[in-house]
Amino acid sequence: MSHLQQEHGYSQRRACQLTGCNRNSARHISKRPDDGPLRCALRELAQEKPAWGYRLLHGRLRLEGWEFNHKKAYRLYREEKLVLRNKSKKRLKCEKRGATEAATRPRQRWSLDFIHDRLADGRSFRTLNLTDTFTRQCLAQEVDTSLSGQRVTRVLDRAIDEYSRPEELQLDNRPEFRSQALDVWAYENKVKLIFIDPGKPTQNGHIESFNGRFRAECLDQEWFGSLQQAKRIIEAWRISYNSQRPHSSLGYLPPDLWTKNYYQQQKNLML
Repeated sequence: MSHLQQEHGYSQRRACQLTGCNRNSARHISKRPDDGPLRCALRELAQEKPAWGYRLLHGRLRLEGWEFNHKKAYRLYREEKLVLRNKSKKRLKCEKRGATEAATRPRQRWSLDFIHDRLADGRSFRTLNLTDTFTRQCLAQEVDTSLSGQRVTRVLDRAIDEYSRPEELQLDNRPEFRSQALDVWAYENKVKLIFIDPGKPTQNGHIESFNGRFRAECLDQEWFGSLQQAKRIIEAWRISYNSQRPHSSLGYLPPDLWTKNYYQQQKNLML
């Protein structure tokens, strides 16, 4: 035995004596196989099946040829923190959240929001406003005492028939916008839903600015005797807003005229 081996052995014996550790345990070399490939397979399957617990994951992997017991499955499941992963929500994968970059073309992003007012008899009504954040056009204003998520999708369908389909919809977290009807509609029409953060209306500043103009120039100026009268006056205001009212961010051109000029410029660039 070499001097180094003797010194190592003495150091090991001395350490075991001091710590009370069995020398056989100190000399034991683990024969546990490399779990890297198994961990990878477990993570991939857990991502594919987020509602499955470790027992279902274990059973599926055994069917695929992996040999390990349920105790090892549970240990790896805990070590990989798969038990802490978020449960799948009953929503289709067609949304994101937060602030976004400015739109750079028509139909890239539409914005939706509600605004409230009252009739002369005190009854409350709502207006659903839909705008294009690039052209500043008001694409629709739906007026009624109640507007459900299903009603929102019908308004969007009519706007698409006239203006073509947008890529994104930016909206807040109202129940009508969080409804299953709008979620399914967005998924089927391949439209991304962008929800602003709670309490951050400035993330949807274009529609908030529009709402301010609409209230100051229409709602605060009119006295609506009936719901039908409110619908007529608001629609007339929308047409005037698009075709006649100068917009400061569009070089003081009305949105319809500015949009027409934009398309003409794009056409000239392609010639």
